[in-house]
Amino acid sequence: MKRLLILVPLIFSVSASAFAASPTEQGRALFLKIGCSQCHGTVGQGGAAGPRLAPEPMEWEAFAQFVHNSSDAMPAYREKILPDLQLKQIHSYLQSIPPPLPVDQIPLLRGKK
Repeated sequence: MKRLLILVPLIFSVSASAFAASPTEQGRALFLKIGCSQCHGTVGQGGAAGPRLAPEPMEWEAFAQFVHNSSDAMPAYREKILPDLQLKQIHSYLQSIPPPLPVDQIPLLRGKK
């Protein structure tokens, strides 16, 4: 019984912190949890199985339409599985990703150590 009493405050503190996260932070967590990063990379940079999504993701309407109705290699995430609210959070995360630095500003790529 003591264990239950200890876990209850922990559950409520985790739930409260989840509500405090911004839509962008929630979107990042969803992007990783749902598995988008497995094909599209952790920052939407693209990979062997999925195209680049960020920076500058497609417009919201096209993005939502594609994700909910995809018939390509990517499975469709219907609105029952991934509601628009969560998809908007993922889109917000992708919009927040800054472009990479130009090659001439990356010391290792310029040959400097």
